[in-house]
Amino acid sequence: MTFYPLRRILLNPQTAKQPLPFGRLLGAAVATAALLAALPAQARTLDPDKPADAVEISRKVACSTVDGAPVTFWWDGRAFSRRQGEKDKVLFRVEGMNTRACVKDTHPERGDGFKLVSRELLLYRDIETNEVLKTWTNPWTGEELEVMHVANDPVNFAMYEKNRDGSPFSWSGKMHEGQWRQTNTVPLWYPNPLGSKYQAEVGGTYHATEMFNFMGSKKELLNSRTKTAGVHVGWVRMSDWLPWMKMNGRDGVIYMHTAGLKVSSWGAMPDTMKDEITKHYPEYRNPPPLDDDRRNVTSWSYYRDVSEGKVELPKR
Repeated sequence: MTFYPLRRILLNPQTAKQPLPFGRLLGAAVATAALLAALPAQARTLDPDKPADAVEISRKVACSTVDGAPVTFWWDGRAFSRRQGEKDKVLFRVEGMNTRACVKDTHPERGDGFKLVSRELLLYRDIETNEVLKTWTNPWTGEELEVMHVANDPVNFAMYEKNRDGSPFSWSGKMHEGQWRQTNTVPLWYPNPLGSKYQAEVGGTYHATEMFNFMGSKKELLNSRTKTAGVHVGWVRMSDWLPWMKMNGRDGVIYMHTAGLKVSSWGAMPDTMKDEITKHYPEYRNPPPLDDDRRNVTSWSYYRDVSEGKVELPKR
């Protein structure tokens, strides 16, 4: 059988039909394999209904398909009070960020997927000056209180081709007019880390809801050759009063309404956030290590650890 190497056809069509000795043929085959390996993979459209593609889509929204590539989300807005029979108050401005990275992972029962490691900040700022608050005067008690900003490290999770119940994973977003959008509502209901073992008897269960809206370009998200997707995000959080507010069982909730995006780099965040990280949270320049297996931190468990002396607040 006569072989006509692809490399010869590509480089010199006129001599393509002249047979080659086996030695030269072997060298040509190696060169052809290298040439093909260097060519970019052909793009295809990811299918949100296929578990493997749905995981890849979710990873492109959350971070990057490149293992270890750092990604930063940033958002800002305001925090309000809500109490029965009383007009809502603007309590303070809020500004947040999350630095993260992903790594491919395979679960023995749930299949291929990825792990995400991250750490996040939420700063409380003065309504008028936008300065990071050191103290805050409670408008109901008149007490001046030290402000405890959110510094949750880590906040990690994983996602695989199968859900915890064994059902195939599917992407929950929707497409319309060249755009994608995804809404995630996360009701939270668990024993408060600051309570006692008698919470079921006397109350004290942590009750909150986090509401996310993500959106971006459909073409970019579904293109198999893009490594990450541009994302605009809306975040709303409704919860019990923050523990450092010392509300002493008063009725009502605090809610936060914000918007933001996946920024192009850590340095693309506003100077307000970068300056705060440089001064007080330098570790937040980078995500946690990819093999981070620490237990997740919440704003309530962070308050507990600070109160018990396990964590020291920044000196302001």
